[in-house]
Order: sequence, then structure tokens, then C-alpha cells
Amino acid sequence: MADEMVGTVKYEEEIIQVPRGLELFTCSWLPANTEPKALVFLCHGYAMECSISMKDTAIRLAKAGYGVYGIDYEGHGKSSGLQGFVPSFERVVDDCSDHFSSICEKKENKRKLRYLLGESMGGAVLLLLHRKKPQYWDGAILVAPMCKLADDMKPPKLVVSVLTMLTHVIPTWKIVPTTDIIDIAFKLPSKREEVRSNPLCYKGRPRLKTAHELLNVSLDIEKNLQQVLLPFIIVHGGDDKVTDPSVSELLYKTAASSDKTFKLYPGMWHTLTSGEPVENIDIVFADIVSWLKERTEVRSSSRLEREQKGDNDTQFRMAPLGKKL
Repeated sequence: MADEMVGTVKYEEEIIQVPRGLELFTCSWLPANTEPKALVFLCHGYAMECSISMKDTAIRLAKAGYGVYGIDYEGHGKSSGLQGFVPSFERVVDDCSDHFSSICEKKENKRKLRYLLGESMGGAVLLLLHRKKPQYWDGAILVAPMCKLADDMKPPKLVVSVLTMLTHVIPTWKIVPTTDIIDIAFKLPSKREEVRSNPLCYKGRPRLKTAHELLNVSLDIEKNLQQVLLPFIIVHGGDDKVTDPSVSELLYKTAASSDKTFKLYPGMWHTLTSGEPVENIDIVFADIVSWLKERTEVRSSSRLEREQKGDNDTQFRMAPLGKKL
């Protein structure tokens, strides 16, 4: 385990091993001199990673008083696996669920609110984490979530059909024709160069099996938007060419959650938290931190209420007959 101080934020790294033998990179950013007011778990986007790509997001949240935790998926960042290869989206979700849950279940964290933050493909990971444990998470921040790939990002239907047939034959081949995502995701040229020079980011064409997994997951999520029950905020750029803002709006309108917020930013692109001019990023984070603060300060959580009731019921059953608690 390695750790360092970044101003008033304590940064730590750790390699964990999952049952199938892979080593996955994890990291955290914690307020240095105070107990975190709540926990935020990062789900990064396709071909990205946590320690560099999401560093600014994490530091902003840690400075606002939150404990922030991230993990690089298999085949991403500093984790093992073929770079850019997602053989199973379900395994990505399981890895995140196991690691995030292990942090939540620590004694010092059991009574803290727990939020998920997912960017782009990480938004899909987030929604599937919620589906896996519908009552476990206290809220979600969806940043340009991959509820549906923008039509311009998908190959023609005939090409999709041919590539689908080849998925089991040549799953790792980089032959899926797509637009250069970096050029259309990051508004600032300096940020595009930063991503291109980051060796931890995958920059080749999507591998066949990876593209197949992403397409299937986005179709699955689009069909089940109404199943989202937890409190959430969606932030999405009006000029996003990677993920479809109209589907984020549809999620907002159809989700069963009674606590939901949708923020659309005209003129902003896909990477709201890193690829925009700083004044735009400040606007987005002001909305995110305000949303977190509002829910954390009132400690509005049906999960905590259920757990507290369960603890009280247990104490009542264990009390000697006739003795008041």
C-alpha cells in the first residue's frame, strides 16, 4: 500500500486480488484531518482509469469532506488484464460491488451514507450495481451516463450483425469501426492531449468482445430505466456526441425513484468533469456537491432507517423479560 498527501487530502493506493486470480488497482482520497461525512465510490468510463483521469473529481469531493474510493476495472488503468478488453460486464460489476461493499462494511463506515458516482460507461456500471443490490446504496451521481450509445457512435446494423457473429472467434481483435472518442468527448484540446499522453488510458479501436458487451449492456439499461429506485442526480452536456442526453432525460422521467434531479448544460460536451473549461467544470461540481450536501446533512436514508430499526428490534428481543431498554 502506498500513500501520500495532496494538500488537505490523503491519497492511498492498494492492489487487491480477486478470486479468478487477477490483480486490481484500487485507490482512495480522504480528508486528511477530519472524518469523512459520507462515502463516494467512483465508476470510471470506458478506456479510462481512476488515479489520473478521475483525480480532480476525487480531490474536489474529498476537499468537500467526502471519503472517495475508486477501482480500475479489469483491462483498465493499473489493473491486470488485456488493455481495453472487457470479457464480461457482469464481472466488472461484481468486482466493483465486492470492493466497494468491503469498504462500506468496515466498522467505522457502517453508519455513513454511501453514494455511487459513475461517468459515461461508469454510469452503466453504477446502474447495474444498484440493480444487484437495490437497497444498499443511498444515492447516485450519473455523469453523462451510458444509458444508450449515441447513434453516431454505433456501426451500421449490418456491420454489427457481422461483428456479433465473430465475437466468439476473435474476441480481442481491435476491428470495430468507431469515431475517435477523444476528439468528440473532450472540448479542450489540452485535455485531449493529456488523455492521449496518459499510458494508462486505452486508445486503440474497441476490441470486438468489449464492443459487444457495451452494446448489450446499453440496450439492457435502456429497456429497464423504470427500475431505478435510489435518489439520483444526472448531469449531462447538451452537446454530448458520445452518450445520448435525451435518454438521460428519459431516465429522469421514467425512473421509479421519488428523489431525482436532471441537469442539462447547453453547449457542454461529454466529459463534464474534466474536458470543459474550468468555469464550466465549477458549475457542474457546484451542482453535484450541493446535491450531496443536501442529502448528507439531513442524513435522509431509508437504508439507515431500516438498519437502525433492525438493531433496535434485535436489542428488544435480547432484553430480559420484563426489563425496559
